[in-house]
Amino acid sequence: MKVKVNQDACIGCGACASIAEDVFELNDEGLSQAKEENVSEKNKESVKEAADSCPTSAIEVEE
Repeated sequence: MKVKVNQDACIGCGACASIAEDVFELNDEGLSQAKEENVSEKNKESVKEAADSCPTSAIEVEE
């Protein structure tokens, strides 16, 4: 699974970082970014939950 955050859509609410802190972080501009593009098996469920919780649908997940 691959994940990335659309920086143009992100509003920096931080929901993804609180749900999947191993995968997402807020950058210097206050927007979310993926710490790594390829998601480990143990983090797949939390990434899906974070993507579903994103208010702007900024998280792009590719199976």
